[in-house]
Amino acid sequence: MASSTVTSAQPERPPRPNLAFRRLRGKRSPAEFAAAVRRAAREIGERVSCDARYVGRVEAGEIRCPNYAYERVFLHMFPGRTLTDLGFAPRSSVRGRQARGAGESWEAGEPYKTHDTRDDRDNRDNRDNRDTRTDRDDRHTQDLYETHDNNEESDVLRRAFMTSGATVAAASLGPLGLALDAAAAGRPTRRAGTGEAGALEEAVRRIRLLDDRHGADGLYRRAAAPLRTAYALLDAGASRQATADRLYTGAGELAISVGWLAHDSGRFDDARSHYAEALATARMNGDAGLEAHAFCNMAFLARDAGRPREAVRAAQAAQRAARPLGSDRLMSLLSLREAGGWAGLADRVGCEQALVRAQTFYGRGPSETDPEWMSFYGEAELEGLEAQCWSTLGDWPRAARHARRAADLQDPHFTRNLALYSAELADDLARGGRPDEAAGAGLRVLDLLGEVQSSRIHTMLAGTTRVLLPHRRSPTVSTFLDRHGALPRPA
Repeated sequence: MASSTVTSAQPERPPRPNLAFRRLRGKRSPAEFAAAVRRAAREIGERVSCDARYVGRVEAGEIRCPNYAYERVFLHMFPGRTLTDLGFAPRSSVRGRQARGAGESWEAGEPYKTHDTRDDRDNRDNRDNRDTRTDRDDRHTQDLYETHDNNEESDVLRRAFMTSGATVAAASLGPLGLALDAAAAGRPTRRAGTGEAGALEEAVRRIRLLDDRHGADGLYRRAAAPLRTAYALLDAGASRQATADRLYTGAGELAISVGWLAHDSGRFDDARSHYAEALATARMNGDAGLEAHAFCNMAFLARDAGRPREAVRAAQAAQRAARPLGSDRLMSLLSLREAGGWAGLADRVGCEQALVRAQTFYGRGPSETDPEWMSFYGEAELEGLEAQCWSTLGDWPRAARHARRAADLQDPHFTRNLALYSAELADDLARGGRPDEAAGAGLRVLDLLGEVQSSRIHTMLAGTTRVLLPHRRSPTVSTFLDRHGALPRPA
């Protein structure tokens, strides 16, 4: 993987801050305002992954006009106002693309644009039509492909998600001038700009959002194409150091996200490779936050793969990288990763000490230094991970208490985690000698499997089924076993 080439270029025109939007936020922090946006979205049936970083980008003027989903949410939050009233530019001023004559070049730092061919116009018209649909069945797919700012800037990543296979993935790089055959032939490639960096960051957000809702199995292979695109962007280089840094971080985070999809779908060797790639990217760019994230996931993988001592060491390495970042919530999660390793070593004292640290760090509350990727980590996840520790140590009643609390606390919007915590609860109850309650929890998981594809959850349910087989005479257990037996086998 080549390092980015950074050259002196004409400075990009600084964006104009969106003061109107900042006034609307009032005294709320960016994270609090982002939470309000997500709540408003749920009120009208929209799905947006708004976070503090997105709010900051809007207020800094980096997002001149929101996508259609965000537009509907903002107009719902502030009735009677227009996008212009909220400080955004008219959509017509950011959506247009003009063809440029052959031989003409774009100014350094200007978002890359392509000739407006008939195919481009047709694709754009199709996207516009899709944006106005009321059919919610396609909404999660639309969310994956839309970006926070200019939709055209991330065409390449949308196309990469929509296709698979090495040949098609290579072709999908063409609009950025990064086709693999051209690079191999030694022809110059176009350096990446802020548009590509933003599209890469958005791809990471969308993968995480869809994983939260639907699990990893159906996403893993589709996510490999944007990952190849991301590293091709790094090989092409960037015109500015700030953009190069964003590309490195984005590529590393995307490698972790794809690694997690492999991890959750049972492809441990693939996951290990992706996490190692992210760690190398982090160290190459001196990115402590990315390094902590990579080690965090490596610890989780090592625990699941039956290498508990490696899990402890990876979690401790993650904590060393994370200390200078000042995020108590991150340190809490990393302490839980360490606790999981100690539990796998049957070291109850080490596990309990790590759990106490995790609770202490968590109790200090969130902060602006918490990484964006930690949006999943709330009280429900804290309880769920602690349940896994007690389960590993064989303390089934204690594990069941924490698993039940996790399921009760989980926002039902995040279907995958709700199914995971309920599956953990079912297994702990079954092994703790409470078969009817276990079967009831298992039936709730089965009700969610129409929306969730996760090999992890299927594996957990299979284990619970084996434990419950001697109790088949119970009507509830029999119903669970019959429904589980009728499930299609995961591919």
